[in-house]
Amino acid sequence: MQVSETLNSGLKREIKVTVPAEDLESRLAERLEDAKKKVRLKGFRPGKVPIQHLRRIYGKSFMAEVVNEIVSDTPRSILEDRGEKAAMQPEISMTEDEKEAEKILAGGANFEFSMSYEILPPIELKDVSDIKITRPVYDVPEDEVEEQVKRVADSTRTYQPKDGKAEDGDKVTMDYVGKLDGEPFEGGSATDSEVVIGHGQFIPGFEEQLVGGKAGDAKTITVTFPEDYAAAHLAGKEVEFEVTVKEVAQADELQIDDELAKKLGLESADKLREIVRGQLENQFGQVTRQKSKRQLLDALDEKYKFEVPEALVESEFNNIWSQVTRDLEQAGRTFEDEDTTEEEAREEYRKLADRRVRLGLVLAQIGEEAGVQVSDEEMQRALIDTIRRYPEHQQQEIYDFYRQNPQALNNVRAPLFEEKAVDHLLSQVEVTDKKVSREELLADDEDEAGEKAAEEKKKASTKKKASKKAEAETE
Repeated sequence: MQVSETLNSGLKREIKVTVPAEDLESRLAERLEDAKKKVRLKGFRPGKVPIQHLRRIYGKSFMAEVVNEIVSDTPRSILEDRGEKAAMQPEISMTEDEKEAEKILAGGANFEFSMSYEILPPIELKDVSDIKITRPVYDVPEDEVEEQVKRVADSTRTYQPKDGKAEDGDKVTMDYVGKLDGEPFEGGSATDSEVVIGHGQFIPGFEEQLVGGKAGDAKTITVTFPEDYAAAHLAGKEVEFEVTVKEVAQADELQIDDELAKKLGLESADKLREIVRGQLENQFGQVTRQKSKRQLLDALDEKYKFEVPEALVESEFNNIWSQVTRDLEQAGRTFEDEDTTEEEAREEYRKLADRRVRLGLVLAQIGEEAGVQVSDEEMQRALIDTIRRYPEHQQQEIYDFYRQNPQALNNVRAPLFEEKAVDHLLSQVEVTDKKVSREELLADDEDEAGEKAAEEKKKASTKKKASKKAEAETE
């Protein structure tokens, strides 16, 4: 076998492989000899079938197997010999000429193919002790815990029918028909629908108009769907609902006590408060971690600048772009609605894809050198969580797919590994806790950055207009 490099540019490699016809013949001969011991053909005693007869019957199919094995095994051995890691599976190119292919399968010509791939760039890890992270921490106050406990208790409340008008907090049972431009629309009608006034279950403005209604009343409620409503044909539209109130019920007294806790499967109200506090702290803790991780990734982004494999960036970009376009389509919006163009959006998301790939490679290298491991138990939990996102009747099929597909399983492992690498890094950098309010913690950094960018864009536009005006006046 002859192996020669035909391209070495940046991360791109191309290797030409030539397997002499005599090598192919040698491998075929071994396969035929093995078949001779096992094959059973009419008219021949076991093990006595002439090789030439076997060649006439099985020669081409056996040679095709030989070629497939070479194409399957050779790239891996070449990469090992060269000490390279391919970013993705190498692309294999071989002849598409049928006559030439027939000649190879007949053992009359050398077999040539080329493999094209990009290598993972070598990454020299840098000192991270100078990285400083400000970790926003929110201490959940007792009144917020109590408010959440009330919500939990409220969800278990019972209601008793009452005579008289509906008030805030009452449960209304109703039939309704929604009409857009005088015509009923899909999904806009219901029978025996229940709503608790003030819980915000319906479109903004709907529940408030139920106040004052009583059993037997017919009301026409006019509301406007939010601009970002998921159903595009309703977003921002004014609609009318013809409502028939069937029952008004008043909530029983809200009591937070041990009896309530026992209804929820807990031993006491104190235990309920303890669990609720833990849930809230976990939710806010996840936000804290995400903001700390973002600062860490921003710092790594500044430290590591290197070429990344185009194929990985393209794959990541396609994933991002598919999600972006799907979200826009579902919201019934366009890039112009987002104050941008498709070209500008593509450019920005490609930059994001490049950053994600580069930082992913950095974290992988850091995790590998730190000896980060993902246990079988952690993998099993993550796999189960992934499978639960699918309908129950598909879960066994999805589970089997992951267990039989190493690449798919690696996609489950990768996020776990990355989070562990982040944990390792956070233990190596300087982290300072900063107490913040709930609003500060939940403020979206990207929204703040977007507001700053918009302000800068506005300033730049003003300067441009002023410049054009000055030029006109000069002329």
